[in-house]
Amino acid sequence: MIFDAALMSLRNLFAPETRSAFWKTLGLTILVLIGLWFGLRESFMAFIMPTVEGFIPELPAWAGWLTLVFGILASIGLALGLALLLSPVTAIVAGLFLDDVAEVVEKRDYPNDPPGKAMPMGEAIIASIKFFGVVIIGNLIALMLLFIPGINIIAFFLVNGYLLGREFFEFAAMRLRSVEDAKRYRAKHSSTVFLAGLVIAGFLAVPILNLLTPLFAAGLMVHLHKALSRRDVGVGAIAVSR
Repeated sequence: MIFDAALMSLRNLFAPETRSAFWKTLGLTILVLIGLWFGLRESFMAFIMPTVEGFIPELPAWAGWLTLVFGILASIGLALGLALLLSPVTAIVAGLFLDDVAEVVEKRDYPNDPPGKAMPMGEAIIASIKFFGVVIIGNLIALMLLFIPGINIIAFFLVNGYLLGREFFEFAAMRLRSVEDAKRYRAKHSSTVFLAGLVIAGFLAVPILNLLTPLFAAGLMVHLHKALSRRDVGVGAIAVSR
């Protein structure tokens, strides 16, 4: 079920019907990441570099190479910080364009099903901002475990698998259910949703391709919600017939 949903979502990434959502999602994701890069860099230059420069004059001449080493480590740190922010950025962008993606998927792959209802823009923005904060906290915890061998990668996948799976599934479910019902339905299928979230986290870990994470995750969870809903209806019908 999850594998099929992922394959269908991958096909939708470059389909003509999703081209508009593709460029909007990709463009906004890149713009936000560029803004964050400059924000991280300026913060580093304003708050950390002055402290470091205060120690550099005290270094003996033979230790000048430490400045180069520090510069390399600082660049790696900034890149790492930007990578950790990719997950929260995904949440923000998805909140703005999830309904666009879901509508295309529903019309293309489920034309006979009742159409979903888009979340009001204000509610979508508020939900995305709340989730942004949760993902930031989750990834900060993962960052603390970064230098523990064997745990760092596991922490990244577990944190993002759970958070991204939960958020994208509830977004997809809320097109056809109330907020409360969507949360209950996600809890009912929490194991399946978590496994699908791990697939999203794996997609997120692939450089360049991860810029399309909002588009991929939205499509995957729309397909997964449809599959679970149909399976539950079928199980219910069998139970009633008995």
